[in-house]
Amino acid sequence: MKTLGIIFGNLHDKDIGELTTVRSLASVPFGGRFRLIDFVLSNMVNSGITKVGIITKTNYQSLMDHVGNGKHWDLSRKNGGLIMLPPYGNGDMNLLQSRFGAIKNIRQFIKHSDEEYVVMSDCDNVCNINLAEVIQSHIDKHADITVAARNKELVNKKPRPIFVVSLDGRVTKVTNTDKESGERTVFANILVMNRQFLLNIIENAAELNYNSFRKDILAKNTAKYRIFACMLDGYFANIDSLGNYYKHSLELLNKDIRDELFYRDGANIYTKVRDSAPCKISATATVSNSLIADGCVIEGEVRNSILFRGVHVAEGAKISDSIVFQDSVIGKNSSLHCVIADKLVNILEGRTLSGHETHPYFIAKSAII
Repeated sequence: MKTLGIIFGNLHDKDIGELTTVRSLASVPFGGRFRLIDFVLSNMVNSGITKVGIITKTNYQSLMDHVGNGKHWDLSRKNGGLIMLPPYGNGDMNLLQSRFGAIKNIRQFIKHSDEEYVVMSDCDNVCNINLAEVIQSHIDKHADITVAARNKELVNKKPRPIFVVSLDGRVTKVTNTDKESGERTVFANILVMNRQFLLNIIENAAELNYNSFRKDILAKNTAKYRIFACMLDGYFANIDSLGNYYKHSLELLNKDIRDELFYRDGANIYTKVRDSAPCKISATATVSNSLIADGCVIEGEVRNSILFRGVHVAEGAKISDSIVFQDSVIGKNSSLHCVIADKLVNILEGRTLSGHETHPYFIAKSAII
């Protein structure tokens, strides 16, 4: 069951533009010391996938720094391993705006691979799933395409695919979320195909007038192709807005969710290892229900918050229901409530900043307030 993994690193950058101005979506920090790409990479490695290509478009310096040669995911290998796939010199950047366009741009990489199956995943899924089960379902049902899906209560109108699934799991219809409400079976942004089947689609795209996986391949071909849905269970978060990033980040303060996400069935989530000093909590500090990364110095009050590596909270400062990225400094007697502060932010003494749980206040990287 040799499988090639493909990750789309920039596909939904515009969904959380506040955090992707200086980085790709794949390298957005999450959970105190992780990046979003850690989850899909770990899922692939835990499922036995040893060759993974990451499609990138722009702002991928921090992503390259984070994943390196893939050694932290056991992907530093002579054969296969982790491969970065930036735009080719003559590539059309407009192609990379869609999932299908990005795949067309790396067709030579797919063609020269020898794996029988291909798993394609977006990088905005926060989950711990066994992709080997999805691949096996694809094989058992002799499917042309298998989509990972989940049941979700629709609360927004973003146009994402809705699958109507028969009792045997076959997809019989594909519509959009902007026309539906209530609990529906939705696309989890993960696809499985036979590699040769995918190549045939790419090479005949012009003749077939295919430009989009969702509209042209899935929605128009439920009768022509054997398209099946493999239902996922367990914790699953889709990071498609700043509000959802904030909401799902703070969900990690719930131990049950944290344990299910990071240690489900013995499958861990891996990330780049950094050697830094332990967190220092002084006698003047108060910390409750928070995730505090190594290298932090806490002299003030931290409640219901997530602090990344190297954050300094000065004496008298108060942080509540907030997320503070790496190496930021919160000055004396300052107060943060429902705030997302990017890296290297410096909050001077006596400042008061507040957002709301439905609309957190965002502070850009390296800002001084």
